[in-house]
Order: sequence, then structure tokens, then C-alpha cells
Amino acid sequence: MPGSIYMPMFYLQAYHLDVKAAKKAILEGFRRTDESLLQESTKGGWQDGAAAVCVWVLGSKVFVANIGDAKAILARSSPTDGSNNTSDGSTPIKAIVLTREHKAIYPQERARIQKAGGSVSSNGRLQARLEVSRAFGDRQFKKVGVIATPDVHSFDLTERDHFIILGCDGLWGVFGTSDAVDFVQKLLKEGISVKAVSRRLVREAVRERQCKDNCSAVVIAFRKKQ
Repeated sequence: MPGSIYMPMFYLQAYHLDVKAAKKAILEGFRRTDESLLQESTKGGWQDGAAAVCVWVLGSKVFVANIGDAKAILARSSPTDGSNNTSDGSTPIKAIVLTREHKAIYPQERARIQKAGGSVSSNGRLQARLEVSRAFGDRQFKKVGVIATPDVHSFDLTERDHFIILGCDGLWGVFGTSDAVDFVQKLLKEGISVKAVSRRLVREAVRERQCKDNCSAVVIAFRKKQ
């Protein structure tokens, strides 16, 4: 994939939030975005596509949506009973994957592609070319099973939730999820700004770990209530 898209994240005070309506709005937003990109690609004569991972924070409720192979990872500390503390007395932080990858080789995606008239080759690629099965754009593959319908789910923020890392496949090709969480946590504890941490994460992936794919990342840090 030539790129990944990160949609804006809206921080709103949520009163009587209708979760079902919010998820419906996210699905509609993805549909319209894909429709717009397909129209632009037809006019411009290009056939590119993009994976996407998106996060919305509505009060204490977090919504996550994704298509393709971009991921969102939540950093959450263990329950504070003291039994799992590290040598410096801090609470261990776990990396929780919030997204599900959409690749043509996966059985559920393969079945949908084949039903649409497409094929998955022995190398796990749709029509022997495209690895992902859901994406914005990629108009030449839309008739053979590629869709832009995201997986959408939500969860409630807790005091144990520290930050979320959004990253495209290039980042996760050289960073394990726990590795990325540890890297970000160390920099945040040093007082480095979230914006600078995001840049350092990408720089580490590209310069030090020799990422050869497109590489982008966003870090969202949660402020603790005073």
C-alpha cells in the first residue's frame, strides 16, 4: 500500500452518548471517504489506495476503526496490587492490540473475496497483487472484493490507560507491539512532548531499524485527572 490515513480525532464531552449511532456515523464516514477517493482517482487517472486507522475520544469512551494493515495499540498498566511492580517500583505496562488486520490470506476475508469473484493466490495476495483486503481507493480491485468497511469497536477509558499508538504497516514491520509501547513510555517518562515522541518513533523505525516501507505514526497520550 502506498500510504495510510489517520482521520482527525475529536475530543468531545459525551453526555448520553449513543454508541450505536456513533458507530453508524463512523461507518458512513468511511463510506463517503472511499467514495470521494474513488471519484478523485477516476478523474485523475490514478489507482492508489490506503489503509487507515482512526481513533475518536468522546468523553471517557474511545472508538477505534480500521481498514487494512494499519494498527492501533493501547498502553495499559496492570492492576495496582503491587505484586507485579518492576524493580524501580513502577507498574508494568501491557500492549493491547485494538485493531484487526484485513489481509486477503485470512479465511474470513478470502471467503468474501472469492464470493465477489476475486481470487487469492498462493502468495496470499488478492489477484496475486494486493496484500490487504480492505482499503480506501484501489478502484481496480473494488469489483473483486476490496471494501472500505471498517471494523469498529469501543471501550471505556480507565485510569490504567496511558496512551495509544497509531501506526501503518511499515512501523509494525520493524517494531513489535510491546517494543513500541516500551519505546514510547520511556520517552514520555523523560518529559518529551507527545509530538516529539511520535517523530522519534518514526525516526527510530526508519534510520535505526531500516524500515523500507512507508512509515508514519501518531501517539495519543491521556492526561490523568488531577
